[in-house]
Amino acid sequence: MSLSGYTLPVFACAAAVAALHWLRHGQPLSVTSVDLIEPDVIAEIPIEQVAGLSENSALAITRSAPGDNLDLTKNTPIWALVQWDHRDGESVVIKGGEGIGKQFNGEGKAAIYGYAQRLLTENLQRLLTLGEKITVTIILPEGRSLALRTSNAAFGVVEGLSLLGTTGISQPLSTPDQLTAFRAELQDKASRFENLVFCIGENGLDLARKLGINSEQLVKTANWIGPMLVEADLLGVKEILLFGYHGKLMKLAGGIFHTHHHLADGRREILAAHCAILGLQSPDIETVFHSPTAEAALKHLRSLDQNTGSNWVNQVYSAIAETIDTRCQEYIHSHSDRGINTTVCGSVLFDRDRQIIVKSKTGCMLVGKLC
Repeated sequence: MSLSGYTLPVFACAAAVAALHWLRHGQPLSVTSVDLIEPDVIAEIPIEQVAGLSENSALAITRSAPGDNLDLTKNTPIWALVQWDHRDGESVVIKGGEGIGKQFNGEGKAAIYGYAQRLLTENLQRLLTLGEKITVTIILPEGRSLALRTSNAAFGVVEGLSLLGTTGISQPLSTPDQLTAFRAELQDKASRFENLVFCIGENGLDLARKLGINSEQLVKTANWIGPMLVEADLLGVKEILLFGYHGKLMKLAGGIFHTHHHLADGRREILAAHCAILGLQSPDIETVFHSPTAEAALKHLRSLDQNTGSNWVNQVYSAIAETIDTRCQEYIHSHSDRGINTTVCGSVLFDRDRQIIVKSKTGCMLVGKLC
């Protein structure tokens, strides 16, 4: 049985509570209690270190424990600096320090989202007396380096990690137990619809809804695309539209059907190979290959199109989309107990701004049916 842990906001909150306790009592806590709010559960979080920095400030440290999950934040330290404040305004002000990402499209605002804000504010306000005010700065010392291994930048978060989520419980999306839950949802929807839309994550689900696709036909796969494709075929699903961020979905073009970065990547190799096949010049192929992210490679291709009047983005991504469709059909065929497959696959790839880059031929047909 896989074990759930807690999300990053919970550990940030625990550290802040421990630092506030030091400010008030001058004593360290080895464990703090955090009301998760969502769900209605009290979590006991170990505190690694606490130190008073001055009469008005204290720092506490804890470590992320997301449970049985392929989560790159596992065991990363989370610091909370709490300071007494005499300003006017709210009793709790939350700031992002080193390692907390900034929202590229939000004027550099710290990537500390709704649930994290609420969790910290409600837990800390309960410990303050009337008129007391504090400023809390959350620091992730390893956040900047860890962020380079995520797709955060693709969705407008730069220079660090986000404190996001809608719950305090970290769901092990990369474990077999979670696949069982996804399969159960797929079985239910396959009993009602012949064509479904597979989305790896929340961005795909949100964009698909905005395009007018029926929410009941959307299936979240997380990184388990391969097993979910086979399951859909066995359940008799006729058509599947793969709808995803290009930096994830293009992995399928390289035969990678579990898309978690801990297991495989291959994005730059896939992009560079398609560029080479289509005749892109060697210096530009090298730029694509050495791009730090798929989004950076896409930006380079777009700049070529703009500067030379060429059409590289459409050529390269159309080829990748068609390859995704082909590889999906091959994967289903090779893993089906029946030895045949009847499920048709199409694909749609979008960028970090949630703008569609390309639809495969089959994907275009399926979008027309679904919207």
